Amino acid sequence: MKIARFTSGGSDPQFGIVDDEDLVVIAGDPMFQGFETTGERVPLAEAKLLAPVIPRSKIVGMGLNYPGIEAVLPPGSKTEPVIFLKPNTSVIGPNDVIQLPPVPGRIIHEGELAIVIGSVAKRVPAEDADQVIFGYTIANDVTALDRMIEDGQWARGKGYDTFCPIGPFIETEIDPRGVPIRTVVDGEERSSGHTRDLVLSIPEIVEMVSDVWTLLPGDVILTGSSNGDLEIRPGQRVEVEIGTIGRLVNTTRARA
Repeated sequence: MKIARFTSGGSDPQFGIVDDEDLVVIAGDPMFQGFETTGERVPLAEAKLLAPVIPRSKIVGMGLNYPGIEAVLPPGSKTEPVIFLKPNTSVIGPNDVIQLPPVPGRIIHEGELAIVIGSVAKRVPAEDADQVIFGYTIANDVTALDRMIEDGQWARGKGYDTFCPIGPFIETEIDPRGVPIRTVVDGEERSSGHTRDLVLSIPEIVEMVSDVWTLLPGDVILTGSSNGDLEIRPGQRVEVEIGTIGRLVNTTRARA
């Protein structure tokens, strides 16, 4: 099942189930109020898709969770998977603009599969991870890479406003163990990967993260990205494509 968060005709944000070319409107937030429908249908073509979830608490990122991704870091850097936080103010939705701040050095895209947490989770064993996952979406973990390296920590380089596009849908039925991920910039493939290559699997990620932080409904975990030609510049179109979830499209613009 694909879930969208959207507006239509100036309405407040609503949730809907994707049914071919329509959205079947849900009475409330399905994460908290279930999937009762109102009987209303909205054509997808008439809806403005929003970020399918705005984390109430946090976005957790996984760094260095694909073989070879450490190549973008200086020699001697840590090579084991690392976790970090991004603020919820970094979230934008499909077709929103990634604003690139005036910082020296590279700003990069990182197309990733993202986990959406559906219930309170603390110290969850890997074998129980599916019980706390609501679904999956697409994310772009935008990073001011050289600023991150210069700082010696990841918060600022990962945390700028607009640096976490997510969407277009939450898919509740995907098998995350065998999902191809592809990022295209201005029509040119820049990186590709597959979740079978994750250093830490999705159950292991949930176990690791929930041992550190209590996860709350709506929290998002970014699972990591593969290497490639990752730099982005103002005026580009960035597309992250993942299997049956769809394609997350954003453009870039220089921020004054």
